[in-house]
Formats: sequence, C-alpha cells, structure tokens
Amino acid sequence: MSVRPPSKAHPRAVELLVNGAHDLLVSTGSATAAAFLSDWPAQSSAHRQLSPRELPVLDWLETVKRAAAPATRSLVDRLVGVARTLTWAQTYGPDDFGPSFLARYGWTELIGLRGPVASSRIAAGFLLLGPGIEYPLHSHDAEELYLSLSGTARWKYDEGNWIRREPGTIIHHRSGTPHGMRTEREPLLALYVWRGGNLAQKSRIC
Repeated sequence: MSVRPPSKAHPRAVELLVNGAHDLLVSTGSATAAAFLSDWPAQSSAHRQLSPRELPVLDWLETVKRAAAPATRSLVDRLVGVARTLTWAQTYGPDDFGPSFLARYGWTELIGLRGPVASSRIAAGFLLLGPGIEYPLHSHDAEELYLSLSGTARWKYDEGNWIRREPGTIIHHRSGTPHGMRTEREPLLALYVWRGGNLAQKSRIC
C-alpha cells in the first residue's frame, strides 16, 4: 500500500502568512520594524515550490497555539494550520549544541534565498523552540529583528542580563552582536527578519 507524500504549501497559504507577518509588524508601530519592512518584497506570492519537511519540534505546535497573545493569535493560528506543509530546517548539527537541543529547535523561511518568496535583501520566517532549552549566545553579520508570537522566554543581548520577554515584544539585534534565548515551561514561537550580510549564514557560536 503506497503512502501519500505530504502536501506542499499552497502558494496562497504562503501569501497569507507573508501578508499576515507584514501586517503584524506594521501594527506594532515600531520604527525598527518599519526600517526592516522597507526591504519587504512587493510581491508576496510563492515563486518556489518547496518540499515539506517536518522536525520533532513541531510536536509543540498546539501548545504554541494555546499560548499565543491576543494580538498575535491570528498569525499563530494561520501558521499552525499549515506548518506541516512547510519546509522546516536546522542550522546546527549534534556537534554544535547536542541532540537534545535539536529535538526542540527548528525554523522555516518564508522570504529569502531559501524560502518560497524570493528575496536577496531580507530573510523572514518563524523560529520555534521547545520548552526548557537554551539557545546559546551566537552572532551573525545580518541585522536581526524578532517579534515574539507565543511563549514567554528569556532573551540575552551581548553582556546584558537574561530578560523575560512577553509575546508581542519586538527584539532587535545589531549586526555581529552576541545574543541568545532561554525557554522555560512554554515553547517559543517568534517571527524573525534578517537584513544585510549573508542571509544564509550559519551563526557563529560565541
């Protein structure tokens, strides 16, 4: 008996996610977000049909859905509804942070050099971290913006303290600055946007 392969994300579903991410960033009223949005592609329809790829971290999708903030719930619901048709990836391997980290880590790119919506100016997508892990300090050439969507977690910037950030918070990392995240009882889902530098760079572990 043949097994039907998982469905690829429909271009319209990708378009709705991209537009939803854009509109949510606009709604924050953040000047930092506005600067990143200046590089947002004018066309949000998918240009590449990518094969879906699931990761163990997707087991926390329903928890993420329940923990979303009111302002971010619409985008979270939309992502959860199509998450298993998207291409999830990992930048690191077992030698970097160990297999336990990899079981609770993954990201999917919507816009960029590897996403369904092509762009050489920005990369944007979603980061998903399971509960009870630390994403150690790392850095990259690209300037980075995060919008936390679900799950309260601790974030660290350079030599500062670990600070609890609620869903709906904008977090900005300048080029080359070490930063990290630490989840507690809840998984973390965040929208990320990179601009400048190598948009497909593997981060440097600090």
